[in-house]
Amino acid sequence: MAVYAIGDVQGCFDDLQRLLDVIQFDPSQDQIWLVGDLVNRGPKSTEVLRFAKDAGNRVKIVLGNHDLHLLAAAYGVTKHKHDKDTMMAVLAAPDRDELIDWLRHQPLFYHDELLGFSMVHAGLPPQWKIKKAVKRSQEVEALLQGKNVKNVLKAMYGNQPNRWSKTLKGADRTRFIINCFTRLRYCDALGTLNFKHKGPLGSQPEGMMPWFEVKGRKSKKDNIVFGHWSTLATKRYGRVYALDSGAVWGEQLTALRIDQPAVSWHAVECD
Repeated sequence: MAVYAIGDVQGCFDDLQRLLDVIQFDPSQDQIWLVGDLVNRGPKSTEVLRFAKDAGNRVKIVLGNHDLHLLAAAYGVTKHKHDKDTMMAVLAAPDRDELIDWLRHQPLFYHDELLGFSMVHAGLPPQWKIKKAVKRSQEVEALLQGKNVKNVLKAMYGNQPNRWSKTLKGADRTRFIINCFTRLRYCDALGTLNFKHKGPLGSQPEGMMPWFEVKGRKSKKDNIVFGHWSTLATKRYGRVYALDSGAVWGEQLTALRIDQPAVSWHAVECD
């Protein structure tokens, strides 16, 4: 069985299909990991969701910020809608309810102990070990799958609190967890999150660094694949692998084979 992790698809269904052809994906035995942001900004979000849902255990996903944005819209939370959103086709689809229900039952963080790899859309704060990340993800998953999901989606928008504390409770705790998993790029040496800067390495304010370069990060010895950061070069940084190569911007869609000792990269040019 081959296992490939694939960067942010964002509705670019045709490019995804071409990439699956390139890696010769066999749905009877292979598995792909989608690192979040399956939807929005691209033209075929509905098709991407249907593909991932219908593939069952052959496709593993984590939720990205655009996926949560779609969930919010589906539950009537439209205060933060954007002119560039392209989610209406999903919301108008005949199988809308099935797709939305499936999406809200997906994790924010995924760990495969046998493979020795974890998957997140954006990043991890330096204070969390992998086991803690799994638990924090499960906290939010339970809320998204519960009866008060709309309240969770309403409260998730915002940049505060910006540093982890075990004492965080309620909406503040949930918002911080969601922000780490789906929005994190830069933070300082103490793990204070910075959401204002999105540029490439070297362009960040003094004292800020990519989350994976914080000294003493407790997940430093773990293999992690992530997306979200299209201005970051698609490459390996220590034991973390950046996979967002800007498919939705007409750049590339990238896959990384992770079930072999020597990982291998594959990509297709996007329209």
